[in-house]
Amino acid sequence: MRLIDSHTHLYSKEFENDFHEVLQRARNAGVAKFFLPAIDSGVVEDMLRLEEMYPGECFSMMGIHPCSVKENYQQELEIVEKYLAERTFVAVGEIGLDFYWDTTYKQQQFDAFNKQMEWALQYRSPIVIHTRNAMAETIEAVKPFASKGLTGIFHCFGDNNETAKQIIDLGFLLGIGGVLTYKNANLAEALKDISLHHIVLETDAPYLSPVPYRGKRNESSYLAFIAQKLADIKGVTVEEVAEITSANAEKIFGQ
Repeated sequence: MRLIDSHTHLYSKEFENDFHEVLQRARNAGVAKFFLPAIDSGVVEDMLRLEEMYPGECFSMMGIHPCSVKENYQQELEIVEKYLAERTFVAVGEIGLDFYWDTTYKQQQFDAFNKQMEWALQYRSPIVIHTRNAMAETIEAVKPFASKGLTGIFHCFGDNNETAKQIIDLGFLLGIGGVLTYKNANLAEALKDISLHHIVLETDAPYLSPVPYRGKRNESSYLAFIAQKLADIKGVTVEEVAEITSANAEKIFGQ
């Protein structure tokens, strides 16, 4: 079985003491590739180092996370723009809108999101979207760019079936992670009639561990639990889930 973790923060400090063990456990679980979303300039050096150390396994994105959009967001955007001009990244991400904790910089989040979607079109890159308490606004923001050919992934999807279909109609994929295994999430119902061809798997490690590790540090090896849960929901083998979702990830990222 060959799996792809389409969204994992392997460069995080949470892994600094046992990174090699974490990586080996993931390999042993069948995880062949790891796609690393950027958060802001503070993580870029560590992220790019992993990509350099593990070519063909670790792949970097570039972008500013909506929760990192603060008073200095213009400087952060300049750094993103500079990197995008200098080299190729597999995606612009993770970018989007997050109105859960704070809406102080709401307008700035829209500005940063729109600019980064423009760059994604310019560089013919997919985007990886983070959205929290802002799904309707995120979909509306994406629509004009999707009409110009922009595509990508709605990372950590946890909404209902109607929203899933809206996202698919835009030409985007659903990033499905540990939330799928949570009893009260209702995500299983939302995905029942959604084809596997619209789904990629992710862990978002070190966050959002699946059952039976909920509440503990997440890691990429736990992708196997998410794949198995999706197989159970769809009534197919876990090998089929792995094959289709991995193909989807490789197609969207071009890797």
